[in-house]
Amino acid sequence: MLGVGLDWAEDYHDVALGVPGKGVIEQFRIDHGPAGVQRLVARCLALEPDPAEVRVVLETRHGLLVEALVDAGFTVLPVNPDLVARRRGPAKKKDDAEDARICCLLALDQYAELRRLVPHGALGAELRAIARDDERAARDERRLSNRLRADLLAVFPAAIDIADGDLGSAVFLRLLERWPSATELAAAGYDDIEALARANRHGWPDRFADRVAAALAEPRLAVRPELARAKAGSIRLAAAQLLLLRAQRRVWQHRMGEILLGGARYGRAKQPKDPQPENAFPGGEIYLSMPGLGDRLAARVAGEIGEHVEQFATPNALQCYAGRAPVTRRSGRSEYIVARRLAYNRYLGNAVQQWAFCSLRQSAWARQFYDAKIATGKSHNAALRALGNRWLEILWHCLRLGVLYDEATHTANRQRHHALAA
Repeated sequence: MLGVGLDWAEDYHDVALGVPGKGVIEQFRIDHGPAGVQRLVARCLALEPDPAEVRVVLETRHGLLVEALVDAGFTVLPVNPDLVARRRGPAKKKDDAEDARICCLLALDQYAELRRLVPHGALGAELRAIARDDERAARDERRLSNRLRADLLAVFPAAIDIADGDLGSAVFLRLLERWPSATELAAAGYDDIEALARANRHGWPDRFADRVAAALAEPRLAVRPELARAKAGSIRLAAAQLLLLRAQRRVWQHRMGEILLGGARYGRAKQPKDPQPENAFPGGEIYLSMPGLGDRLAARVAGEIGEHVEQFATPNALQCYAGRAPVTRRSGRSEYIVARRLAYNRYLGNAVQQWAFCSLRQSAWARQFYDAKIATGKSHNAALRALGNRWLEILWHCLRLGVLYDEATHTANRQRHHALAA
């Protein structure tokens, strides 16, 4: 066995190599590039011909360096940086070479319970990347919508009435992109506004044009002309950005459904015409059968769990990975429960929290479970965490058994369990 400790950086990486019984035997630095990684792989294989016996410990689980080590067949063991920091000694001195040495000793410690990195496959990696980008785009969309609303209230309050509560509609954003101020919109003709609404597939273009005219005719407080001119560029920019975000998120959503089911979805039923199971994400139909999981949310959950659900030996392992399982602390006579874990996959945890909330309207037992937690004095978020914990357990069993979720079956199982407990 060969232990490898890596302290990674953007331009170079410090490396420490060690063998059982001797500890660290060699330390050096490599550049971040093909030549540096090839040098590291060649040196490791010279000391240990079996790549599976090369244990690499480093403080990240993502990036090109990690992918190159996995492709070389090495056993990659990502660790939390706090684990390395606790072993730096009383002085807590931060040194790259020392951190690499500590990582190497962790790799050689046969009693350290380090979890091996199970890499995502091609579909899983694409699904996770798309889902994370879509989540970031959703946050950007909310941020831009709030900024647009603030600008409109300041210099173009009539636009709020034109939006009629939907600042994200395509026809409204096209209107702002073309006429970003009240003066420019008032100079536009009725026919031009109706034509814009019809071009953007508005159901009632004449009604939309009438609403614009009514909003402009409403008496309002005067807006300073210089401020309106200054804000026109910001309003046009925000509208254009929101249109681009909406279009790209639709493309991502289509691709998410295609990955989960193995084919493009068509029709009102949104089912693939010619599904190809070999091109589908493992268990994609199971994820979509869960109440509260649509294309986007199912992709977020599935992308973080990955294709290899067997890496989670028990439902509790999956719950801990998502940060839904509470932590019990006992010391002497004291015993209390910490509601949230500090170390967990936050992408998965946030997705499960939203999943629990969305399931309240689609699952009767989920609503009953949530109401029971609220009745005992739990907060809204605490009740959702507990419900998400239950959903992860159900998902784990469905994935391991390869069966779709069935509300009637689960309700019958809950009733039988409660009867036995009584």
